[in-house]
Amino acid sequence: MTRLPPPRKPAGPGRPKDPAKRAAIFDAAKRMFILHGFDRVSMDQIAAEAGVSKLTVYSHFGDKESLFAEAVRQHCDQALPPELFDPTPGTPLRERLTAIGEAFVTMIMSPEAIAGHRILCTPQMTGSGMLELFWKAGPQRTQMAFVTLLQRRIEAGELDIDDPERAAAHFFTLLKGELHALAVFGYSCSKCDTNPVTHVASVVDLFLRAYAKR
Repeated sequence: MTRLPPPRKPAGPGRPKDPAKRAAIFDAAKRMFILHGFDRVSMDQIAAEAGVSKLTVYSHFGDKESLFAEAVRQHCDQALPPELFDPTPGTPLRERLTAIGEAFVTMIMSPEAIAGHRILCTPQMTGSGMLELFWKAGPQRTQMAFVTLLQRRIEAGELDIDDPERAAAHFFTLLKGELHALAVFGYSCSKCDTNPVTHVASVVDLFLRAYAKR
């Protein structure tokens, strides 16, 4: 009996991915999502926009949901790099909180972030798994990095916090506040304080008044 040759292993996943193609796919996906929303963009369109095959897109990201989640992760990592959340007490607490606050506000107020937030608020996203993907890839990762920082500062005797996770949620919710809501609505309020520097400073003051060790 003729022995058949062993089946060949798929070449795609085992080969090193081309970083230039990955970057092109990622940039194309961000543009398409912002312009057309998540539901109205296909992997074929992303591939055409990036100048690669659809197979290449799938080999890098698996599916459209993973590509969207990666876009969120990369956006957060670029705006809020891990070293910004260094938990060691070498940097004064107010300075550390201010740096995180200013970077966070800059991130959420960017046109890409505002467009992404509007996409997530569409009826098509209600009840979908995309909301959980977004939460885990962006807000949850950021808050947990901040929780680690808070815990170290609690141990150092600088903060008095019973529930660090709740305190982290307070901090980022305050930072978003009216400033972010106005941007999402596209409303320009002449009587509102939209200066991000003074906004962050007031949030840090409020946070420290609530949680700083007396």
